[in-house]
Amino acid sequence: MDTEADGASRAERRARAEELLARYPGLAPDELAHLHRWFAREASALDVGLVASNEAVADRYAQYRRDHIDRLRPIDIVWGLAFGAVILGVIVFIGWWGA
Repeated sequence: MDTEADGASRAERRARAEELLARYPGLAPDELAHLHRWFAREASALDVGLVASNEAVADRYAQYRRDHIDRLRPIDIVWGLAFGAVILGVIVFIGWWGA
């Protein structure tokens, strides 16, 4: 694999994401889906860091992050409650076993 060509295509995809972020939240549904896909599947930690540090899109990136990345989803709440129930069950079991 040609790493220079791969680096160039990564830079082009990152530039496309930055272009979309510059217009956020006024994106068409397919553009928003493209942005979601890029962050979820393509972007490396370096890509995200470069986008976050780009002053031209930093405010829009922060807004996108608040709206789509940092919020709790219902499944996150379910996993948290399940984890808490398991911990509580272990504590009750240890208390019962020791009695």
